[in-house]
Amino acid sequence: MVNVEKFVEDAINEIKEKVKDGKAIIALSGGVDSSVCTMLAYKAIGDRLIPVFVDTGLMREGEPEGIKEIFGKMNLVFVEAKDEFLNALKGVEDPEKKRKIIGELFVRIFERVAKEHKADYLIQGTIYPDIIESQGGIKSHHNVGGFPIQYKFKDVIEPLRELYKDEVRDVARYIGLPEEIAERMPFPGPGLAVRIVGEVTPEKVEVVRKATKIVEEELKEYEKWQCFAALVGKATGVKGDIRVWGYIIAIRAVGSRDGMTADPIHIEYEKLRKIALRITGEIPEVSRVVYDITPKPPATIEYE
Repeated sequence: MVNVEKFVEDAINEIKEKVKDGKAIIALSGGVDSSVCTMLAYKAIGDRLIPVFVDTGLMREGEPEGIKEIFGKMNLVFVEAKDEFLNALKGVEDPEKKRKIIGELFVRIFERVAKEHKADYLIQGTIYPDIIESQGGIKSHHNVGGFPIQYKFKDVIEPLRELYKDEVRDVARYIGLPEEIAERMPFPGPGLAVRIVGEVTPEKVEVVRKATKIVEEELKEYEKWQCFAALVGKATGVKGDIRVWGYIIAIRAVGSRDGMTADPIHIEYEKLRKIALRITGEIPEVSRVVYDITPKPPATIEYE
């Protein structure tokens, strides 16, 4: 395990040495990785740090509002980019293309903000599993394999690049981040786009967002690494004695230590039934719900 005190000292010094008297923007999503990175960078360079939150339209319910509440006292730059992301993803079905499109668009937006604020450096919360999975061809993380080869920054600084998720959480607790950040479930950088198998549309995003909220509410008391809903296709159903052609929602709930391997958690039948009835009852577009019991490997935790 990492020596947290020494890591924090080294990370702050690394940022200071690389940025020097310049300015840096930081990609802030509100997850534990980017939040830890933001606090370390703020300790290193203070007000010369510009946190940037990009509202892609692919976030969970209430997420943008939560970011403003927690980090609004910093020099937070809030970028409204829902239309940009949804337009860029229109007609795209291949998961790797989706990840690369999202990664490229993130960087181009960061470049625009950096130019406006005269910042030469980009800081991001890449962690070790992101690098392993991207280099190993498992999937291109938006901040590694999906990151464009050419960019307009003097340097991209990744203080957490050698840490696993549980080590990042240790750092979060050490530097005093609130529990809702330190213990937060992982959420993919590309957002709900990788929880929609196939083309991303506004309707599908809204369906997954609502279904994920239900899954998180119902499994709140369960011990897990991650739980969410994914949209995996369409199937026939019956609602009000009428045949419908609705979406299939898969529930995913796994336990893990570092995200490199994972096992589905045990959920009682009655709880699964309640989740299924809530999702199909509260979201008219959904016709059926399934529970994914596949471990990682052979499956990944996310669907794309």
